[in-house]
Amino acid sequence: MIKRKFLFASVFLMLSVTCVNAQQSKSFHSSSYNTAIGIKFYPGALTVKHFVNEHAALEGLAYFWNKGFRVTGLYEIHYDIAGAEGLKWYIGPGAHLGGYSDKYGGGFSIGIDGVLGLDYKFAAAPINLSLDWQPYFEFGSGDYNGFNGSWAGLGIRYTL
Repeated sequence: MIKRKFLFASVFLMLSVTCVNAQQSKSFHSSSYNTAIGIKFYPGALTVKHFVNEHAALEGLAYFWNKGFRVTGLYEIHYDIAGAEGLKWYIGPGAHLGGYSDKYGGGFSIGIDGVLGLDYKFAAAPINLSLDWQPYFEFGSGDYNGFNGSWAGLGIRYTL
């Protein structure tokens, strides 16, 4: 069972990287913002997103909830959506570290993440919205190991 979950997570990560590399040669318009800071819902997180070039961004997430904490880093490749000014789609790999309280079995975990989503920057306001799916494979103890595909998020950020 764990081998099958690990294989699924590995294939997802490889497909993400392959898709990113295949799309790199297309022309891109620059992002309408460089850095954005805000919150992401489900579960609740602080988020910072920064574009490192015209089509690639790094996103850092800090999750804190009653079960513990988790810090996630994502590398996101953004693509324009024709005819939809300010709207982009993105995909990318990432990783996370987390700790869980003794009340929930305690322990430390590490994992690999993927992300697939939409990103919208309002033209007339310094607001950015994102909606994404963030599946991950976690290497931990107890109930906190294996594949999880239930995390999705709505990000609301102030752009700088």
